[in-house]
Amino acid sequence: MPAPSSKNTPAQTVAVVAFDGISPFHLSVPCLVFGQEMTSPGMPRFKLLVCAPEAGPLRTPAGFCVDGVRKLSAMAKADIVIVPSWLSPNEPDYRPPPEALLKALRAAHQRGARIVGLCLGAFVLAEAGLLDGRPATTHWALAPTFAQRYPQIELRPDVLYVDDGDVLTSAGTAAGIDCCLHLLRTEHGAEVANHMARRMVVAPHRQGGQAQYVEQPLPASGADHRLADVLAWVQKHLNRPHSLDDLARRALLSRRTFTRHFRQVTGTTVGQWLLNQRLALAQQRLESTRRSIEQIAADAGFGSAVSLRQHFAAAFNTSPSTYRREFRQI
Repeated sequence: MPAPSSKNTPAQTVAVVAFDGISPFHLSVPCLVFGQEMTSPGMPRFKLLVCAPEAGPLRTPAGFCVDGVRKLSAMAKADIVIVPSWLSPNEPDYRPPPEALLKALRAAHQRGARIVGLCLGAFVLAEAGLLDGRPATTHWALAPTFAQRYPQIELRPDVLYVDDGDVLTSAGTAAGIDCCLHLLRTEHGAEVANHMARRMVVAPHRQGGQAQYVEQPLPASGADHRLADVLAWVQKHLNRPHSLDDLARRALLSRRTFTRHFRQVTGTTVGQWLLNQRLALAQQRLESTRRSIEQIAADAGFGSAVSLRQHFAAAFNTSPSTYRREFRQI
């Protein structure tokens, strides 16, 4: 069960695996999430180690090099090991992950570390045998290659990430942020994950096609500024009923224009977005308050505890009471 951390709590060690030719963006994702010191009271501490199977400096496609990387032995005491990417097996410069890296990953997993493969890093976890018989995901463009190479793995190509407990995988590029924030939440709770998302100026999460214990984002502003304002208002009034026509009027848009902009910005329908927001609010209340299930159902706009339980079970395959026992922070 995640709980608030303090300066007296030992720092978690997070090892990030780099390699010659790594994308700077992919390397930066876990470094941003776990490499920034969170100075607010109750925030966890992390010791971030970047290691590689070869000595640095490591070249990047962006034209600069990464120096100061550690040896793979740095993984020996890591609580979390993240492989943020790998070379595409469909490209001429592909190199399979070296046996030393695979051996180090197996050893870390065997002693209880959580292992994470972001984007094409899932291929490395697959080569290590850590995904056999498990569900996993990877970048959509390499999903057919992944399925052909590893038929023993249950590929889920339509989700942002898969959390299978001690092993996690994510889809491509920005989905790595979603996965890392989810990992932060499962380790330390929603408030910590949301705090980090605010520092990074990113949404706490984008909804994928699976049960995910992370809140939904507000849309980007700009061309959809009025829509963003309306949805921000809705999030503060989830206990009220909201119809599509009412929201369109509030945004000063026609029903058709509102619907089109809404899907462009959020990637989903108004009804599904509302449900996602209400479930996210229910999760937050279950984690951080002592309010009853009936009160939380009213807070989130479900109308009744029965309705909350039905929607919660359908989305997360668990009950509100069980979720509270697992994630409660007070």
